[in-house]
Amino acid sequence: MLDAIQVIDLKRNIDERGSFSEIMREDWSEFLKGERPVQANYSVSNPNMIRAWHRHARGQFDIFVVVKGALKICAYNDIEDKGRGELVEVVAGGDRLQAVKVTGKYWHGTKCVSSIPSETVYFVTRAYDRDNPDELRRPWNDSKIIPSAINGSSSDPRVGKVWDWNYPPHK
Repeated sequence: MLDAIQVIDLKRNIDERGSFSEIMREDWSEFLKGERPVQANYSVSNPNMIRAWHRHARGQFDIFVVVKGALKICAYNDIEDKGRGELVEVVAGGDRLQAVKVTGKYWHGTKCVSSIPSETVYFVTRAYDRDNPDELRRPWNDSKIIPSAINGSSSDPRVGKVWDWNYPPHK
């Protein structure tokens, strides 16, 4: 399967006061693979909001931690725009804390899939440069995004079709 997204479960320590979770540690070497977060951001997406597609040509990684609601996170490997490529999708939510690392060289985006706004803390490995941003963009409904496999499977009914962020997951 495409190594575009890596997910780790985060430990939630619960006691009578509430809970505590570590959401980023520099000693997570297997997860960070030599990269180091340099900026933290907070994002709120309203239900059904799609934020896609973009990628980072200079090698940035994004690490998402959804703390409330739920977010579908997708990455697509059509780096040279040569046609169909593999797509990886995960759904992360506040009920099960996870750190979701997206390799920024892949096209990626998100959709809020909960009935409440999603709240996400995310870390990036390159500081945002307003004068020279490391972002290439495509429309959220780009007709050139046609997965040849989804999460390693070529039998998914969405394979071979233009990617539809709104396709019901149960069909």
